[in-house]
Amino acid sequence: MEIDTDRLQADIEANAKHGEIEVADGRARTVLTGTDANRAARETLVGRMEAAGLDVTVDAVGNIAGTWTPESADPDAPPVAAGSHVDSVPEGGIFDGPLGVYAALEAVRAMQDAGVEPARPLVVVSFTEEEGQRFADGLLGSSVAVGDRSVEDALAIEDDDGIALVDALERIGFRGEGRLDASEWEAWYELHIEQDTRLERENVPVGVVTTITGITHCEVEILGEANHAGATPMDERTDALAAASEVVLDVEAAATDVVETESETAVGTVGSLSVSPNATNVVPGTVELGVDIRDVEYQSMQTIVEATRSSLAIVEADRGVETSFARPFDLEPTPMSESLREAAHRAGAAADVQTMDLHSGAAHDTMHVADVTEAALLFAPSQEGISHNPREWTDWEDCANATRVLAGAMAESAGVDADEA
Repeated sequence: MEIDTDRLQADIEANAKHGEIEVADGRARTVLTGTDANRAARETLVGRMEAAGLDVTVDAVGNIAGTWTPESADPDAPPVAAGSHVDSVPEGGIFDGPLGVYAALEAVRAMQDAGVEPARPLVVVSFTEEEGQRFADGLLGSSVAVGDRSVEDALAIEDDDGIALVDALERIGFRGEGRLDASEWEAWYELHIEQDTRLERENVPVGVVTTITGITHCEVEILGEANHAGATPMDERTDALAAASEVVLDVEAAATDVVETESETAVGTVGSLSVSPNATNVVPGTVELGVDIRDVEYQSMQTIVEATRSSLAIVEADRGVETSFARPFDLEPTPMSESLREAAHRAGAAADVQTMDLHSGAAHDTMHVADVTEAALLFAPSQEGISHNPREWTDWEDCANATRVLAGAMAESAGVDADEA
């Protein structure tokens, strides 16, 4: 099987024009679910799928699936699926998501060109609203595909302007019927840019993910007393922001300690602060903090969470503030299929493309799919680790090499004889 690098590049370049934004450095696109740019990206994808002879369906939440059922395949056999998403963050790059979709399509075309004979159908998938920039918190389409969220609940979600997903999809002509069911797949593969520098540092073209990180979000509120900045003596203040600053540093220290003692992949971040009344001449009375904790070891995440709780107890005692703590979002780490990982490594060896094991520090649709079938996540290098940014870049040959590994792994899972592939 030969990957057509020029064809893969042309697909990604064509997709990059949808929602394109002029920027001083790099290439940017904004493709939010249900917008005109999203419609154009979807229509381009459907056209490419149909040109390759795929049977295209769209489900009720807009998930797109293109199925190739060659004469060699049992049409009733569970298919091998692969893909990603075509939506983006505002002013995002051109590879995050589309690489995975068009690499999956190119893998199928490579099999067609080579005349291989899969025993199973192959499905190319583009999930709706992976980025969570307009509806829900992300991974929406895949959450419906695995049954974690009902079609009805998904369609009722509204954006900040009160527009429901159902109306947005109907407006662009991509509210289909039924529900894409990931549990019916024999296997699932997703290729994505790494969004880190490990592959670049090691000069390895393809990463095979061992585990997708767990993610916990904590919401903290610290209540002090707002008062005049000039007329309130230092020893009579209950400064919520000063207390919050200690918590921020304690989260950082706890994560650093966990890295040194428990798990080198752990991270802890206070990524948002809301200060009230947020006036230069007023002692802050209330601060809300958003804490993000991630690792491939759930116990390490728990350690950082408990350290955060302990920090709140300390500032209550030392500074006289009141605190509250909530944990509204908690995903445990997701291990990838060992058999599919081994297939990916074998595909790399067969294609003379070096592969290496690593973990994913970001969430992907594969997290959901892994709950209902065998799943694997592959990475292509990200230049300087930049992502969700116009300067996001993956060299075209790296895209092609990762697609070679993807194609070989998909072919093995679909029952293609190793000598054919």
